Amino acid sequence: MSNATQKKVALVTGASAGIGKSIARQLLKDGWLVYGAARRVEKMEDIKGEGAKILFLDVTDEESMQAAIQTLLAAEGQIDALINNAGYGSYGALEDVPIDEARRQFEVNVFGLVRLTQLVLPTMRGARSGTIVNISSMGGRIWSPIGGWYHATKHAVEVLSDALRMETKPFGIHVVVVQPGAIESEWSGVAAQTLMESSKDSVYQSTIEPMARVLDRYPSASSPEVIAKAVSKAVNSRNPRRRYAAPMDAKLLIFLHWLLPDWAWDKLLGGFFK
Repeated sequence: MSNATQKKVALVTGASAGIGKSIARQLLKDGWLVYGAARRVEKMEDIKGEGAKILFLDVTDEESMQAAIQTLLAAEGQIDALINNAGYGSYGALEDVPIDEARRQFEVNVFGLVRLTQLVLPTMRGARSGTIVNISSMGGRIWSPIGGWYHATKHAVEVLSDALRMETKPFGIHVVVVQPGAIESEWSGVAAQTLMESSKDSVYQSTIEPMARVLDRYPSASSPEVIAKAVSKAVNSRNPRRRYAAPMDAKLLIFLHWLLPDWAWDKLLGGFFK
């Protein structure tokens, strides 16, 4: 085995932009051997030049997922951390969003995440070590109208991660959830696009318009580096926390949702969506 493979090996999905690319760069700085994976391989040439290895990966395609894991394991023989970051936000009123789009949201954000985890777990169990980091969202602990399908996927990620953490603990595997708040990335643009596509002639314009304004303000969001640092803490810790929320808006809103009864949360949102 070469000296390179003595390093801990991490696989980062959705590494072609935003949070995923920042995570890959942070782990390279930490001394990890990093595999960045995404559909848009050409968008990862920069991190390849910085030392990452890149893989084509479509989390909605079984053959693609199997090929990526087989390629990584054939080259390195180990995987010490899986960072499930690939995902997107699909926005619109529940009545407006086509069911096919809702299914795609679950395929990418939930089923792809779980299937890739299934493919990695046998190697981690064999080594009796490893860390799985699932990038959820503050939206996995709170909710708002117009984002129901997105919130549903992230709530699912939270619950599945809790179950997985208990199931894999006897094998020395850590499962961590990271909950980003408002972060500079392509996410807001994709969410705005799906909102626009689902909302033509919608009867819910009075609720849609405030959400559209929120998505437009995302350029003032925090740097994705804050999430990369949270992931770094998780994978480099012997005993990582179960959840890391960042930046402050995520911590604050998750706390408020925990603190307030449902009627008060409804009232808080109602004031915003007037």
